[in-house]
Amino acid sequence: MKSQQQSLQTLILATVLSVILLIGFNSFVIINPGQAGVLSILGRARDGALLEGIHFKPPLVSQVDIYDVTVQKFEVPGQSSTKDLQQLSASFAINFRLDPVQVVKIRREQGTLQNLVAKVIAPQTQESFKIAAARRTVEEAITKREELKSDFDNALGSRLDKYGIIVLDTSVIDLTFSPEFARAVEDKQIAE
Repeated sequence: MKSQQQSLQTLILATVLSVILLIGFNSFVIINPGQAGVLSILGRARDGALLEGIHFKPPLVSQVDIYDVTVQKFEVPGQSSTKDLQQLSASFAINFRLDPVQVVKIRREQGTLQNLVAKVIAPQTQESFKIAAARRTVEEAITKREELKSDFDNALGSRLDKYGIIVLDTSVIDLTFSPEFARAVEDKQIAE
C-alpha cells in the first residue's frame, strides 16, 4: 500500500514538474537578428514590437508572429502611357525591408508579408511607374532613363513609407515599348 502511494506521489510530482517546465519554456521567445516580433495576447496585438533578444510572453494565452526585417526583393511588372500617349511596359526589382518599429502596425493593417506585397507593394509600384512615365515622352523614357528611375524611386519611397516599408533601391529590369513605336523607330533608322 505504501509503495503504491509513493508511486502515485512520484507520478503526481513528475506531472506537476513537467507542467511547470512546459509553462516555463513557453514563457519566453527569442527574436533573432534580422527579425521583429508582434506579441498577441488572446488574439489582440500588443503595442511595441519585440526586437532582437529574449522576451517574456504569457504562457498558453499568447502567440508571437515573427517578421523578417532584412532586405527583401520583389519583382513587379508595370504598364503606363507616356506623355505622348505611347504604351510603355517595365519590370522592376524592388529591394525593401520592413521597419522593425512598425511591425505591429503592419500586423494589424496587413497581416502577413504576402498580403503586404500583394495589397500594397505591387499596386503602389504600378502607380508610381504611371506617375513617372506620364511626365515624359517615350523617347525621353529611353534617353533619360535615370530621370525616369529617379522619379519612380521618389514616388514609390514616399508611397510605401507610410505603410512601414523602407525602399532601399529599385532597378528597372526591362523597359519595352509598343510594337508600333518600335516599328516606327526602326523605319526612321532605315530612312536615315
